[in-house]
Order: sequence, then structure tokens, then C-alpha cells
Amino acid sequence: MKRQEIRNRGGERGQALVETALTMPLLLLLLLGAAELARVAYAAIEISNAARAAVQYASQSTGTMHDVPGITTAAQNDASNLTGVTVSVSPGNSCSDSSTYNPLTKGCTGTFGQLLPNVTVTTSVNFDPMLYMPFLPNTITLHGQATEDCGGCL
Repeated sequence: MKRQEIRNRGGERGQALVETALTMPLLLLLLLGAAELARVAYAAIEISNAARAAVQYASQSTGTMHDVPGITTAAQNDASNLTGVTVSVSPGNSCSDSSTYNPLTKGCTGTFGQLLPNVTVTTSVNFDPMLYMPFLPNTITLHGQATEDCGGCL
């Protein structure tokens, strides 16, 4: 009886090796996909933080609010791991009481609203994935945007 059990087990020796060989490509593809997703998430966080750093620089005073080269440098320094970062700066106005700004009267629509100058910085970068798959784009454009009131402008 023991000889027959040993013979049956002997026929199953290569089964684990075959199963591993069949599932290994799928596991590697999942691992590479997870790594690529992590790279995209990191770049998205990096470009958003670059917009935040640039708007913090811009909101220091009236002079820095219109210093586009300085704002661009602040964004690019913060996103030093990314190449090809583009920066767009838009000065504007907002109201302290959350009412809307009327550009015709250059004032707030609310009764007690105080006009606050603000600046909006939009950053973008083209991200190239490591893996090229036919159902995914070859380049992904990531955007970041931040708006802040100019604290030293009043």
C-alpha cells in the first residue's frame, strides 16, 4: 500500500513548478503596474506641491505677486524631481465676506466685503510612463493649482 502512495505522489512533483511558471508573468505584471501607479501618484503630489509653493511665494507682497520669473523658479525648485514643469500665474481679487467680486465696480457685492487681492498659480507637467501599453496613453499631463490671498498687499 505504501508503494502505491509513493508512486502517486511522484507524478505530482512538477505541478507546483508548472503553476508557478504560469502565474509568475501575471504577478510580475501586477507588481510593475503597482510601481507605475506609485510613480504617477508621486508626480501628481509633486506638481500640486509645486503650485502651493509658488503661490506662497507670490502672496508675500505686491512685488512678489507680479514676479513671474520668481514664481516660476519657486515652483520648479519645489518640483526638482520633474522636468518640463510649466507655470501659469493669474492675479485676481476675492472678497473677505465670501461675496462675489464685481469687475465693473471693482468691489464686492456684499455690504461688508473687503477687497482682497489674490493670486492663482497653475502648474503642469507631461509625465512619461515606464511601461507602454496599447490601451494607455504614452504621455499623461498632470496639473496642480493653488490660490491664496495676498497677505502683504493691503
